[in-house]
Amino acid sequence: PDEHVEGKILRLKQQYFFVSATAQDVVRKHIRKWGDIKSFAEHHAMQINDTHPTLAIPELMRIMLDECGYSWEDAYAIVQKTFAYTNHTVMAEALECWPEDLFAARLPRIYQIVKEINNRFSAEMMEKTGGDTQKVSRMAIISFGQIKMANLCVAVCHSVNGVSKLHSEILKHTVFPEVYSV
Repeated sequence: PDEHVEGKILRLKQQYFFVSATAQDVVRKHIRKWGDIKSFAEHHAMQINDTHPTLAIPELMRIMLDECGYSWEDAYAIVQKTFAYTNHTVMAEALECWPEDLFAARLPRIYQIVKEINNRFSAEMMEKTGGDTQKVSRMAIISFGQIKMANLCVAVCHSVNGVSKLHSEILKHTVFPEVYSV
C-alpha cells in the first residue's frame, strides 16, 4: 500500500489499541468490584470527545458479547446507556470515515459488530422514515463503502451535543438533520 494508506492503517490500529486497552481495563476493574457487568452503566460514563475514540462503542459490545456472554440486546442496552458524544466539527466532509474494505480487513470482529449496529439502526430508520432510502443512506453508519464514525456515535450514544449550544443547533439542522427530523 502507498504511504497514505499505510498512514490510515496505522491511525486505525492506534485508535483501536487505545480504546480496546481502556475498555478492557474499565470492564476488568468493574467486574472485580461489582462481580458482573450488569450495573456497568450505573457506575461508568464514557464520553466520546470528537470521533477518534468511537471504536470504544463496538469494542465494549465485543467484550460484553464475546467475553461476558451477553445477548446482543442486553449488551447494546448497557453500551447505549454508557456512551455520550460531543461532536467537534460542523463540516460533514471533516467527519472521520474509514474505507469499509480497510476496516473489515484490519478489524474483522469490530467490523461485524459495526455492521450489525448499522443493519439494526438502518432498519429502525427505514420504519421511522416510511422507507425513505435516501434519507436512511445519509444516516447510515456504513454507506457507499465508508464507515462513518460520527454516524455511529449519533446512532448509539444516549446523548449527542456540540461544543456549544449554537454548535448543537447546527448539528441538528445542518450536519445530522435526518436523525433529528424522525
